[in-house]
Amino acid sequence: MLDEIRQNGKTVLSGEDGFSIPMFFNNLCGKNFSGKKYRDYIKYIAFGEMGFKPGEITLYRNGVQVRTGKINIEK
Repeated sequence: MLDEIRQNGKTVLSGEDGFSIPMFFNNLCGKNFSGKKYRDYIKYIAFGEMGFKPGEITLYRNGVQVRTGKINIEK
């Protein structure tokens, strides 16, 4: 099973363990934490290390879109 997080049509993260990529997706959308922790995660990890930009992201499983979300730097 291949999970992918895509932004602007490009795969930014992918994995096959069935757990990590959906967890990262939730982190990016602010479901697992908020406030300063979320802002720091977005600034230093998502933007700084992973290569994401502000805006919409999509989660795919085996090439099928299963969820959409948004990286919101205002949280």
